[in-house]
Amino acid sequence: MNCSYVTHVFRLPTNGRRFPEAMLPLFHLQDNAFTVFTVLSGAAPSHKPREKSNMNLSFSSVPSRRNQVEAIRHKKTSSPNTLSRRHVAMWALAASLTAGFCMSTQAASWPAKPIRIVVPYAVGGSGDVAIRSIQKHLEKALGASLYIDNKSGASGNIGAADVVRAAPDGYTFLLGATNNYVMNQFLFKMTFDPLKDLVPVSLVVNSPLLVMVNPSLPSKTLRELTAYAKQNPGKANFGSPGPGTAPHLGGLRYSELSGAPLTHVAYRGAAPAVQGLLGGEIQTMFVTADSTSGHVLTGRLRALAVAGTTRLVALPDVPTTAEAGLPGLIAGNWWGLSAPAGTDPAIIRKMATAIKEVMSRPEVIDQFAKLGTTAVASSPTEFATLMAKEATEWKALIRKSNVTAE
Repeated sequence: MNCSYVTHVFRLPTNGRRFPEAMLPLFHLQDNAFTVFTVLSGAAPSHKPREKSNMNLSFSSVPSRRNQVEAIRHKKTSSPNTLSRRHVAMWALAASLTAGFCMSTQAASWPAKPIRIVVPYAVGGSGDVAIRSIQKHLEKALGASLYIDNKSGASGNIGAADVVRAAPDGYTFLLGATNNYVMNQFLFKMTFDPLKDLVPVSLVVNSPLLVMVNPSLPSKTLRELTAYAKQNPGKANFGSPGPGTAPHLGGLRYSELSGAPLTHVAYRGAAPAVQGLLGGEIQTMFVTADSTSGHVLTGRLRALAVAGTTRLVALPDVPTTAEAGLPGLIAGNWWGLSAPAGTDPAIIRKMATAIKEVMSRPEVIDQFAKLGTTAVASSPTEFATLMAKEATEWKALIRKSNVTAE
């Protein structure tokens, strides 16, 4: 079977006939017709149609004489009101078997051409830097080149939607951040559901948030920050790249768990927010280490805690939130790879295996550790579990805090 000519569509007008109820779940009914997707053999039929038949058979060459599409239109049935169960069942079985055959064949030869990785943010951002850092490693592991496609806008929704609409052929993937998978659907009116329309492949990196303060603030520990905020309601504040971002929600989570009120100051992007923290415009920020660890080492900023389960290699003296007295504060900005729904599970497993192999290399682990991030390799199931768990948690916080995106 030549699967390169892929799917042909059989459309049969219902002409007002009623489908047997038992067959309805097999088909998608639309425009008074039902559609069965199937793939025909590359060879032309070896037999001629019967002269007396209740089926009108016609052939056309698509895309060549060896690949002929049989357009079948039902004219008569044993009942004037019901299509033949036998014919319907035969078509459904053929479609199922041939589709499965082609999917396994494609997976066996995958990848056979360059793979597009969509990053829904501008060049130079955290996710872009992460995927380009491992690009050569991953290309070698897969045996195929990667094309990094930056499609920014609408908090990553434009790039994510592009992947959702892409063909599920294993040649388009999304490298999305936490908000793309588990936050944005509760902040924007979206045309897709990331938990349903994207298939998790693997986490790639995790960047836990740091509780960062300007040195002019008297607080030198997380407990002291909490005491200061409680003693100065309305005065203590924190900044973020914008409403609904991971740093914003991280600050809300801190206030919820500690009972310390902080006034939110929204900036338009991470860089202006960090500059605001450096200049003393804001007192606190919940931010990743990749953009702030250098300022900590030079004394321009003070890190009180890391909202993760382990300390960072880049800042080994900064305690975790659990060590600092607030164990429930675990928040970060992780990045993970996903594919359009319908992508062959065998291809998903192949890509996940390649990522795990690359992210387990000592040189890759060290490279990310120096940036204040953690190289991660998870299974598709583990990634799916994380997405579902965090979506539930962030949804509750967003609803409770009445957060809306600009």
